[in-house]
Amino acid sequence: MAKLFGICSLFLLAFGVAAYAVVAYAFMPLGSLLHPDMKAVFLAHQAGIYAHIFASVIAISLGPFQFLGGLRRRFVRLHRWMGRAYLGIGVLVGGLAGLYMATFAFGGVVSKLGFASLAVLWLYTGLRAFLAIRRGKAIEHRRWMVRNFSLTLAAVTLRILLPVSGIAGIPFEVAYPAIAWLCWVPNLLVAERFFNRTDEASFKPEPLRDSA
Repeated sequence: MAKLFGICSLFLLAFGVAAYAVVAYAFMPLGSLLHPDMKAVFLAHQAGIYAHIFASVIAISLGPFQFLGGLRRRFVRLHRWMGRAYLGIGVLVGGLAGLYMATFAFGGVVSKLGFASLAVLWLYTGLRAFLAIRRGKAIEHRRWMVRNFSLTLAAVTLRILLPVSGIAGIPFEVAYPAIAWLCWVPNLLVAERFFNRTDEASFKPEPLRDSA
């Protein structure tokens, strides 16, 4: 029951953030929900922000499905194609665009370093996951994917922390540089502590047929 609740919560949060991003960036004027200084940056770098947002929507929408054991076992080819889209479009395009946009992040050098570190680690963990599965290392692949998706979920924690900091009365200019780190560092620590403890004896990887 707890596992089912966790999976349902994961899908709800991921799809909720994806839906918010689509509405905010596809159907509303760019930057209409943002701080004026952030809006100005987004308007000056529209290609970068749109590439980051919509590639990331693909990642956060596909990511939860990759952790459904039944789907991996019964629909191996679908799992692989979804993984390719997740890594090749979501993480690669979203990460590169995010790294570019991090150089303009609101909040000064602290924010820029926070979001740039997130983008670099998102790309790095995605690459390690891809290389692991190409070598047939299913356990290693799984662990890198857990790390990678914990970073994908920074989009969720970011959108939780922003209103919470506002309710707490913390000025946006003070909160945002801290959130640039808090939106992903705890996620990665939780992933390592609670979801990457499976040893090789207890993990049964799916068959690697038709891996090309």
